[in-house]
Amino acid sequence: MVEKIATELKLQGKSERTIRMYCFFNEKFIDFIKKDIDEINQDDVKKFLGYMLGRKNDIGSVALARSSLRFFYDSMLNRNITKDIKTPKKQRKLPDVLTKGEMKLLIDNAKNLKNKLLIEMMYSSGLRVSECANLKVNDLNLEDKTGLLKLGKGGKDRFFIMSDKAILDLKEYLKNHNSEYLFPGVNGNLGTRAIQRAVKRTAQIAGIKKKVYCHLLRHAFATH
Repeated sequence: MVEKIATELKLQGKSERTIRMYCFFNEKFIDFIKKDIDEINQDDVKKFLGYMLGRKNDIGSVALARSSLRFFYDSMLNRNITKDIKTPKKQRKLPDVLTKGEMKLLIDNAKNLKNKLLIEMMYSSGLRVSECANLKVNDLNLEDKTGLLKLGKGGKDRFFIMSDKAILDLKEYLKNHNSEYLFPGVNGNLGTRAIQRAVKRTAQIAGIKKKVYCHLLRHAFATH
């Protein structure tokens, strides 16, 4: 069963994490129900998901378990035993978005041009921290004010825009640049943890009281 699920997901181009989690929950389900696959019914699925909720599992994990079972029993086996099953929706708290003034403070207090550009790229282009970390100089087209993310989230390429201010700083930054990566680290590109630390440190220097993290800059991009 697990091998079939993994093969089908690979053929659909799903990520390694998705494959791992879908296989995990399908195995857990069979271990819990202790039935042959042909005998599984909707009540069994409900019993398993109810058990997970009763054990105080995160709502997101329960929803992922349902999706995992739906993929195997409904999509692969055409059993249609999970389509009417609903699980609680996760309450999403809106992030405490930084104001334009706070973003200016953050940019102005970066300790060097590299850190300044990291913040500018996440804020003015809406890039994820992992996307920033993997950017290469050849991915940028300064004349068109665009960049190309190769194999971004979902395994797809996509373009992004760059602000005039970011372009000016990039031209200055690239004058003495000698790495294929836009933000080089010790062994290739700068790691996401190092970027997170740099942003957090800059926020502390700027005196911003809110909890500042990289994805918050992406939220600010979308809001502003």
